[in-house]
Amino acid sequence: MKKKKTTSQSAFFNLRVLTGLFLALAGVFLGVLGFGQFSAQAQSRTYAATKPIDPLVPALFDCSSIHNLGIDKQENFRAGAIAIYCGEAQGGSPTDSGDSSSFVQELLAPLFGGADVDLITGTDSITHPTQSETYTLANPDNPNQIVVTYNDSRTASANYSGASFSTDGGMTFTRLNPSPFASGHGTNFGDPVTLYNKPTSTFFGIFLATGCGGQGIGAWKSTDGGATWAVGACVHTGSSDDRESGWSDNNPSSPFYGRMYVSWNDFNVGGGALFLRYSTDNGLTWTNARQITSGSPFIRDVQITGDPVTGDVYIAGMDEGGGGFPHNNINHIYKSTDGGNTWTNTYTGPAFPGPGVIAVGYFACMFSDAGGYWRHEGWGEPATFNNVVHLVYAQHGAGSDAGDVYYIRSTDGGVTFGAPFKLNSDSTTRPQWQPNISVSPAGTLLATWYDGRDSAACSKGNPAVPCYAMWSRKSTDNGATWSSDAMLSDVVSPLPGQPDGTVQSTYAGDYDYGTAIATKHLTSWDDGRVTISGQSQQDTFTDSEATSGGGGENIVLTGSAQTRGTKSRVTLKWSPAENDGNINVMRDGTVIQTTADDGTTRDKLSNASGTTHAYQVCETDGGGCSNTVNVVIP
Repeated sequence: MKKKKTTSQSAFFNLRVLTGLFLALAGVFLGVLGFGQFSAQAQSRTYAATKPIDPLVPALFDCSSIHNLGIDKQENFRAGAIAIYCGEAQGGSPTDSGDSSSFVQELLAPLFGGADVDLITGTDSITHPTQSETYTLANPDNPNQIVVTYNDSRTASANYSGASFSTDGGMTFTRLNPSPFASGHGTNFGDPVTLYNKPTSTFFGIFLATGCGGQGIGAWKSTDGGATWAVGACVHTGSSDDRESGWSDNNPSSPFYGRMYVSWNDFNVGGGALFLRYSTDNGLTWTNARQITSGSPFIRDVQITGDPVTGDVYIAGMDEGGGGFPHNNINHIYKSTDGGNTWTNTYTGPAFPGPGVIAVGYFACMFSDAGGYWRHEGWGEPATFNNVVHLVYAQHGAGSDAGDVYYIRSTDGGVTFGAPFKLNSDSTTRPQWQPNISVSPAGTLLATWYDGRDSAACSKGNPAVPCYAMWSRKSTDNGATWSSDAMLSDVVSPLPGQPDGTVQSTYAGDYDYGTAIATKHLTSWDDGRVTISGQSQQDTFTDSEATSGGGGENIVLTGSAQTRGTKSRVTLKWSPAENDGNINVMRDGTVIQTTADDGTTRDKLSNASGTTHAYQVCETDGGGCSNTVNVVIP
């Protein structure tokens, strides 16, 4: 039974997506593709006698090698398919939720954001309905263009990638159908990254794929705002890559302007060493890999980010203490000041208890439903602006509280951090988990997380039981102070189920990557409000929050330029003006002056004839920003 939906799913899908990972060469043991060297004993072991072979599972795979190869710690769909095949995990299945006909959609009036938008348009079946794990990005030069990549199991196990794009600033989205990432680099295993390359006005979609070494990292690119895509280069040719992340330097004043970075864990090296590659030619080629950790202890690649002012790059990593539950985590920060060539571990934090209530194999889970659901080790996201580094993450709360969301801040470029600050202010024992954070060019921050405080209980896949909403907290002074936390999403969502048998039953998305442009913060999430065949299943929704938190987006900016000889002058005018406050003037995403908010200013340039610059003004108190004006220098 099919139902029309308007939402997206992106998460970590079971590794069945690896169809075609191995070539049918007679007499050759092809299980080596994708996870390094498998035991020679596998040639004499047969697992297909009692179960069909998943196309993502290498032929004659030796199940005793799962732990030695680190497959139990990997988050991608191929690893999930192998775990299911070897009996280390169970695939998803429809949920018997009793009376699921009375769907409870608890409408609320959130203080943050606007109307939630479903990223999934078209139809899905209950067999392969999973979309989750989102990476949301807007074009800083054209805020109407927004691309969200995510995991999507609708054609599993042939493909686990998807995306939706908007041409009206996020009011509506179109789901790409068929997925353009399902061809060009073989089978797509998901794990989405979205990048924007300002020098070429190009969006990049990056996923794990068989065509880049068996389980490496492939790129696709779009020059029309995400509507159409062409196959790009392999970012890394590898056979056991996992949990990639990316960031682009789009500041024309940065010494590394245009450079794009991708980090990942390589389970062929040291049990999961952390690596990075970057491109200096707008994604045509990628450098040799830089190894950042040895792999022992295992440090998860949480997320990568960069400072849009200084060009410094940061990777947040997490030592998960061997996994399981209970366990302790340790946050790590790695930093590069030379464009990704060399890296330093600038910060190793104290141990803290990881979130969760139960373990399924290596991973802790936030819910005990069906023996354990929604795996989560406490991963969050870093952000940085003007040498101030921010990090959000989740840890276990007091007593039976499965998780709280914390924020730490460094004012010395990631060397020292202040005391952790709990972002969720509730006094309940209901769970908070899986946060993300974004910073705007005006220095405003928005942290967002999954929050169960508005419910009394959760029930996997049951649409009659509201479970969680998305909550946020905002800072307008680069993290020095924070507003009160409040709801971002419009409903309290049921806990979505996992009916897809090609996806691990514990999977509901491992991360959401939030980003910001000058006018707004953008984030997406895994939502359970859309039902198929009476079941709540994983879809992706999105929303945005103005950097001003209110009327700042009503500032109207105009600009003009004059040139005499080698000297040029840009005149900017805006309204309304406060007159009693100050305003930041930004050129190409970087603050170039702070001046009185009196409605006009000038920018002087030398030898700039024939160039084009993007200008914007933002309030220093409320953080409200104007439209972007592209000024051509005559």
